Amino acid sequence: MKKLLIFLFFIGCNTTNNSLTEKKSVSIDYKFFEYEELVNLFYEWREFEKPPRLNGAPDYTKKRFKEDHKKFLDLKNRLHAFDTSNWNINNQIDWHIIKAEMNGYEFNYSVLKPWERDPAFYQTIWMRQSDVPAHEGPTNHGILEFWMYDLPLNGDSKRKFQNEMMSIPSFLIQARDNLKGNAKELWVAGIENFRKQFNNLNIIKSKLNLNKNDNISVAIEEAKIATQNFIEWLENESKNKTGPSGIGKDNYTWYQQNVHLVPLTWEDEVRLLQRELDRAWASLKLEEHNNRDLPRLISADTPEEFKKLTENGVKRFMKFLKEKDIMTVKDNMEPALREHMGKFVPKETRNFFNIGLHLDPLPLYSHFVHWFDLAMMRDEPHQSPIRREALLYNIFDSKNEGYATGAEEMFMHAGLYEDSPRSKEIVWIMIAQRAARGLGSLYAHANEMTMAEAGNVHVKWTPRGWMNREPHLLQFEQHLYLRQPGYGTSYITGKYLIERIMTEYAEKLEKEGKIFSLKEFFDAFNNTGNIPVELVRWEMTGNKPKNYE
Repeated sequence: MKKLLIFLFFIGCNTTNNSLTEKKSVSIDYKFFEYEELVNLFYEWREFEKPPRLNGAPDYTKKRFKEDHKKFLDLKNRLHAFDTSNWNINNQIDWHIIKAEMNGYEFNYSVLKPWERDPAFYQTIWMRQSDVPAHEGPTNHGILEFWMYDLPLNGDSKRKFQNEMMSIPSFLIQARDNLKGNAKELWVAGIENFRKQFNNLNIIKSKLNLNKNDNISVAIEEAKIATQNFIEWLENESKNKTGPSGIGKDNYTWYQQNVHLVPLTWEDEVRLLQRELDRAWASLKLEEHNNRDLPRLISADTPEEFKKLTENGVKRFMKFLKEKDIMTVKDNMEPALREHMGKFVPKETRNFFNIGLHLDPLPLYSHFVHWFDLAMMRDEPHQSPIRREALLYNIFDSKNEGYATGAEEMFMHAGLYEDSPRSKEIVWIMIAQRAARGLGSLYAHANEMTMAEAGNVHVKWTPRGWMNREPHLLQFEQHLYLRQPGYGTSYITGKYLIERIMTEYAEKLEKEGKIFSLKEFFDAFNNTGNIPVELVRWEMTGNKPKNYE
């Protein structure tokens, strides 16, 4: 039945002409059947990518990887056996998505090896939803998403929760055998992930409020003991680690170009991020000069002031999107934003993002187009099953993080702050911060800086000292970027690649004698799905990336 439904669906959706209004009849030829086989291969690939269970936990043992490698090579060979030269662009893009994922698997298998090098890979407890399609960084297949559970637990959810909790002790035992790497900074920084896991287990137990003899309470206590023992083991083992944690320039470049499909080298990214850092600082100083006679923004320093500021911020933001014809405003967008308006934080404990949020929330709310993306994934699943769920290995980062960062500046230029010129200063500070932290992460991956030295770049080049009191946020971000190559730079590289799409898209319309519409641009951009920006560019402009088979 499933195959029949897929068959009928693709008869309606996968012809060379993508416009439903222009289709009068459908001719079925070999290309349709080949694409159907690609979809079947995609399902088979995704099923393969999930490891089998070992004592209730995902199996990342060397023996299992070795046994599965022949099957992986078979899947890869089958993918490359397709002749996509006569396929329409959308279907060719889907082929490249699968290729990128398989390249990611192979890179992890041969270079990144998070199950061997990265203790944080074994973190199981996740308390909050990510603002991108999947959790940031290498993540195991057995995580417990506490935020997804409705409390109190009952029926199937209780059994599922108990099984997930019971897997933690055996998983951490397996981790001790698997973790043979020598990446010192990943080992040291990973200890904090498990301290947080221990604290989160206590929070979970208090929220569930179960009798101490309840099976779930017992499972939580066993998970706590296992986590604490693992912390002590990491502390002892990390003393003997001496190796670098970065993957090196050549590996970084290959990974960016072949997995995340970012058409830049390590050296290109250094130049780009340095340029964006310089541009952001210079633009900030020019904006401050222009605003010198205006009163400074006043922060919300009471819960009541913050509530009023953020409520007004939501209304201003949604009004701007609608009245300025920025993009199609859908019913699920404002509720998605309202779920993430932020909470009041006392002045003395505000981190980088909260400093800006308490002055004017709109720069951060612009970044929260993230939540529009996720609402669209939930409510309007992409017609291609290959694009419907989160892509593996954070391959979505150039699209999602680049879009969120790009929106901050694009919305500013489109008139978001006509009523608050001083707010533009926050936008430039945020761009500078993202360029600085990404620049540091590049040098860390080249093993030219330690993680701490990369953090110093992050702090030094963030304007107004807004990163000076950020030990926890600073460590979290630089640790993530060392674990996931390219994520720290994706905010700026993705932003740049999106600006290039806008350039080529507008130039194409100009040649055709058509008028550029920002609303049509963003609608078309969003409708491509959460895929690498280079593939979005191909779909929107017809400009096929160089060196694509």
